Amino acid sequence: MGERPDFDGFVVARSGRLLRTAYLLTGEHALAEDLLQTALAKAWFGWSRIDGDPEPYVRKILVNTYASWWRRKWRGEHPTEELPESGHTGHQDASDTNQDLWTALGRLPRRQRAVVVLRYFEDLTETETARLLDCSVGTVKSQASKALAKLRVDPSLSEHGSTPPGPVRDHDDVNAREAR
Repeated sequence: MGERPDFDGFVVARSGRLLRTAYLLTGEHALAEDLLQTALAKAWFGWSRIDGDPEPYVRKILVNTYASWWRRKWRGEHPTEELPESGHTGHQDASDTNQDLWTALGRLPRRQRAVVVLRYFEDLTETETARLLDCSVGTVKSQASKALAKLRVDPSLSEHGSTPPGPVRDHDDVNAREAR
C-alpha cells in the first residue's frame, strides 16, 4: 500500500495531460477516457517496478494500447432500427478548420497519427517519440514526413487553406535552406 498514494498523486497531477494525448490519438472523448483508464490500470499493476519519472512509462502504455485496439473485433457499435439522439460533444464552438483537421488526422494510419500527435501536439523530440513507439528515430522521421505529406494533400484541409499542425517544414526544405 506504500506505493498507492504515489500512484494516486500521479493520476491527479498528470491525468489531464494524458487524457489530452488519448483524445488526440482516438478523436473521441469516450474512447479517450477508456484508453486512459486502461493504460492507468496497466500502469497500476506495474507501479512498483517503475524507476524515475513514470509519465513516459504510462505514455508508452497509452500509445501501445491504442495501437493494439484495432485488433479488437467489437467496436462498440450496436445496429438499431432508429438512430440514437446525437449528444453534446462539447465542440460546438470549434471552427470548421479545426473539425477538418480532426477529420484529416483521423484518416492517417495509426502509426503516422501517433507520430504526429506525439511530435507536434505533445511536443516530444524525435528521440522521445522513437523511445515511446519502440522504433528508430529514422522511422519517426519517415512516418512524420509521410503523415505531413498526406495532410498537405488532404481534401478537407486544402479546401479551406488550412495547414497541418506544428512546424510544417519538410526536411528537404530545411536542407536546401542550410545549403545556401
